[in-house]
Amino acid sequence: MIDIRGLSVTFRVAGGLTTAVRDVSFSVAAGESFGIVGESGSGKSTVLRAIAGLVEASAGSIAIEGRMLTARRSPGDRRMQQLVFQDPYASLHPRQTVDRQLREPLEIQGLDRPEQRVTEALAAVDLSPQYRYRFPHQLSGGQRQRVAIARALILAPAILLLDEPTSALDVSVQAEILNLLARLRAERGLTSILVSHDLAVVAHLCARVGVMRGGRLLEILDVESLRKGEAREAYTLDLIAMSQGYRRTSAA
Repeated sequence: MIDIRGLSVTFRVAGGLTTAVRDVSFSVAAGESFGIVGESGSGKSTVLRAIAGLVEASAGSIAIEGRMLTARRSPGDRRMQQLVFQDPYASLHPRQTVDRQLREPLEIQGLDRPEQRVTEALAAVDLSPQYRYRFPHQLSGGQRQRVAIARALILAPAILLLDEPTSALDVSVQAEILNLLARLRAERGLTSILVSHDLAVVAHLCARVGVMRGGRLLEILDVESLRKGEAREAYTLDLIAMSQGYRRTSAA
């Protein structure tokens, strides 16, 4: 479904250029959930944004179902893949109701039956109709993220790109959102890429995980190897050790 080859992303900054992603390659099968982990600044979110067409690749290729994507994405390309951002309060318009924010992508894409589609999108993320005409500040963090997920799903995409979708939420809500995403992926056969710094979150949703550092993809391993600590790179082993230590300290 997704094939990334030699992807690099360079930004112009004061004093010159900086490369955020360097020669990254991986593939994701149809219906698979692939995880990308790494510390802040490792380039993992930039990879997602390049796939979504929000930033332009400086080198390499991005192919969806065998078709190379260009910097100028068609409406069909954008409809096929949707991005859920880290902070739902920042990604939702503060002065628009839930109903308006769900209708907007339908209008942009020229889709019919908006009333039915909005109702179905809310039901898919377990939000009752009473939330339809509320504003983001009238919702909890978990409810806002459900709206953001509903907005992504309302166009019936084949690919869901998830940029740390639970990191801005309370711990008590994180599991609910993760279970929701797992159910939606299974029900709809979605292909997904999940970016996170939390190995436990990635292990919950993904079958394979890519580890990034300094803009480079160091290695790809399956979740079972991740759980057993069977990694090739010293950096990956450090991530696993820190994650296990954090969970033990939290449990204590």
